[in-house]
Amino acid sequence: MAELVYRPVIGLMRTMFAALDLKIDCKGSENIPRTGGAVLVSNHISYLDFIFDGLAALPQKRLVRFMAKESVFQNKISGPLMRGMKHIPVDRKQGENAFAHALDSLRAGEVVGVFPEATISPSFTLKSFKTGAVRLAQEAGVPLVPMALWGTQRMWTKGRPRNLKRSHLPITMRIGERFHAPADQYAGTLTRRLREHVQELLEAAQRAYPARPKSPEDSWWMPAHLGGSAPTAAEAAKAQAG
Repeated sequence: MAELVYRPVIGLMRTMFAALDLKIDCKGSENIPRTGGAVLVSNHISYLDFIFDGLAALPQKRLVRFMAKESVFQNKISGPLMRGMKHIPVDRKQGENAFAHALDSLRAGEVVGVFPEATISPSFTLKSFKTGAVRLAQEAGVPLVPMALWGTQRMWTKGRPRNLKRSHLPITMRIGERFHAPADQYAGTLTRRLREHVQELLEAAQRAYPARPKSPEDSWWMPAHLGGSAPTAAEAAKAQAG
């Protein structure tokens, strides 16, 4: 089936990133299967994560259908693009519809992208994972592919002004080995194991990241446990609850 929207958008993004001279370091794309369904599972630190996660699948000639909140599809600019790229809208009040849509896509041999934290993590550390990604993989009989990315928060994240013109910025991505979710195992246990895999990949991406904050004022994008001024997970949860 022709991809009349997805491929032109990819071309536009690649041109923009080349113009900005982004230093994209991506390792492990070969772990994404070239054919058949798979659930690509990523951490979530930026509004742009789905773009970079999608780029990670291109060496395998795969187009990822991401699950994204319904409001993105209602926007007059992003909505037609998201629908044209066959991404999957998620209405949190009727999550079963999105689950069924994603399951159909997986059974049709598509790669479906999931952010199991559900929302951007203001602490830039992993939040708890929802079980949906594992349950999708179990029901569709497809592998999970864990991945982590780092640096995208410096372009556009929650609570910070977007800076889409920033040049020479490093973006680091790591994709791990496929993780199988047997249907006869408890989804909660498998989800915790999946989160451990993503955590390992996140730490690897952070170790490989070539930049550090230039000043205390620039340390906002670094997690507190790494010496940055981002809120801790507890502080972020408290602020959200308030």
